[in-house]
Amino acid sequence: MVWGLWANTAAKSHNGKIEILDLRTLVPLDREAIFNSVRKHNKCLLVTEEPTGFGFAQALAGEIQQECFESLDAPVQVIGAENMPAIPLNSTLEATMIPNAEKVQMP
Repeated sequence: MVWGLWANTAAKSHNGKIEILDLRTLVPLDREAIFNSVRKHNKCLLVTEEPTGFGFAQALAGEIQQECFESLDAPVQVIGAENMPAIPLNSTLEATMIPNAEKVQMP
């Protein structure tokens, strides 16, 4: 998957400090693995290609905040695509809209 490549690229600059949990299925959702990982690291960054407003990643962030509140050192962050009605055909605009390794490293 493309997003897996840029997530791994972003993680390389934080050698051994980041765990990437690739959710292969959403039903059933492996809540135990998610919550264990968050409790282990005390932080969570959700990366998605969907727009960040009112999507699955935002709902999952809320569930993580609720379940792991006492373990978190910071609020759960969500990085996703810009809120646009469609993916642009222009390659420059597409690169601006969709997350990449550089955007993931920033928080």
